[in-house]
Amino acid sequence: MNRRHFLLSTAAAGLTATVLPGTAFASETLDYAPGLIEKELSAGKTVFVDYAASWCGTCARQERVINALRGANPAYDQAMVFVRVDWDDYRQHEVTTSRKIPRRSTLLVLKGNQELGRVVAGTSEAQIKSLMDTGLQAGS
Repeated sequence: MNRRHFLLSTAAAGLTATVLPGTAFASETLDYAPGLIEKELSAGKTVFVDYAASWCGTCARQERVINALRGANPAYDQAMVFVRVDWDDYRQHEVTTSRKIPRRSTLLVLKGNQELGRVVAGTSEAQIKSLMDTGLQAGS
């Protein structure tokens, strides 16, 4: 019994050491608070906004694609600030209504007072990469 416990513990520790460093592939995504997007835009930054809900399958797929792209190309994190707007908290808020966000799983790239691109409910890597590349070009 002790041998089995030791082997399982050792295997788990090795897996943790292998997996955890790889999870730090993307920089931080900021949780929206009123005024955050405007503050970043006023500072001249390009902002990638993700309107998402924790229970939304489409949002989860988008998040996986975004994180994979950010992990593969660190330039995205240098060019843009990533902000997640919780749909359940901010669906009726000005951050959503002023930009005419039709639903959760909407992604935007903003620069200054302009919307540079939008993806609504799209989950393809090519579509999301195209939007992120727009932000990358604007942020460079």
